[in-house]
Amino acid sequence: MPHFIQKHIMIGMSGGVDSSVAAFLLKKQGHHVEGVFMKNWEEDDTDTYCPAAKDMADAQAVCDQLQIELHRINFATEYWERVFSHFLTEYKAGRTPNPDILCNKEIKFKAFLAFAQKRGADFIATGHYARLEKNKDQFLLLKAHDHTKDQSYFLHALNQTQLSQSLFPLGNLTKKECRQLALQLKFNNHNKKDSTGICFIGERKFKNFLNNFLPATKGSIKTLEGKTIGTHDGLMFYTIGQRQGLNIGGVKHLPEAPWYVAQKEMATNTLIVVQGHDHPALLYSTVYAKDIHWIGDDPILPLKVTAKTRYRQEDQCCIIKARTAHVWQIDFETPQRAITPGQYIVFYDKLHCLGGGIIMNTHLSH
Repeated sequence: MPHFIQKHIMIGMSGGVDSSVAAFLLKKQGHHVEGVFMKNWEEDDTDTYCPAAKDMADAQAVCDQLQIELHRINFATEYWERVFSHFLTEYKAGRTPNPDILCNKEIKFKAFLAFAQKRGADFIATGHYARLEKNKDQFLLLKAHDHTKDQSYFLHALNQTQLSQSLFPLGNLTKKECRQLALQLKFNNHNKKDSTGICFIGERKFKNFLNNFLPATKGSIKTLEGKTIGTHDGLMFYTIGQRQGLNIGGVKHLPEAPWYVAQKEMATNTLIVVQGHDHPALLYSTVYAKDIHWIGDDPILPLKVTAKTRYRQEDQCCIIKARTAHVWQIDFETPQRAITPGQYIVFYDKLHCLGGGIIMNTHLSH
């Protein structure tokens, strides 16, 4: 039996049940574990929406129970410069970004990793549901055992160096098992609601939050045929495929069917809408992506894989083709609905996450 070697591990503690159970599992294995609570947003003292104080108290309570030290570090400056500024730029350009992926790449697995390394840690760990496997000289990112909670989509932008120094203790657990373990351990946060959306926005209305940083300009809502049927509050507030919040009433000479956002014309500040959940204008067989990152070696193209154009989507069969050095063409076997510029397309070979990139558009620009 191989001799156990104790490792120094720093784990990101969010105050939630996942990171709490992950910390317990590492401590149970006999490692020297320290917690790190990352504050990534400078909320107002009067701000009742950001639960940072409650989260930190929950993280401290678990660390006290496990008898591990909790470090409190502020990455608000790094978050603003590396994540939030990009978030605003993308919205201003009419795209719909996913800051969680950039936060993982730039904050949790870069700034946090650097912090841990300076303190002599061998590894960092998080409560993500994903698995790692070493194959010869490369690390493979695999889907979690619980496919309903798998978070490899959010980790696809990590590189070999980051993965080689990371641990995901929950990779083989289901969410139900995680909560049951937290209950057995009598963690106060065992039934705490999972965080959703962008952490610093909390329960605020997203439209009000975004309006604090980007001035909105109202414009026309038009049909594909060019008929004006309403007014939008600002293109940045809408995403492709959206149905809610359009405030389009009955339109004369048109059927009573729901309207969906099909396009955002930035040049004319016009929102184009169509009727019907599966209108042809919402379905695309081809997508173009940029900034493709491969976790392992660059593949030989064309390559048949599966892909997700949004989190929780079922894997979709596609073929990856290179068009230029920087733009990749992906052709789907089945047309995909509401592919959204600014979001990420992530590629898989069965359980193996290969990498991904940023969706540019669903047509060639000339």
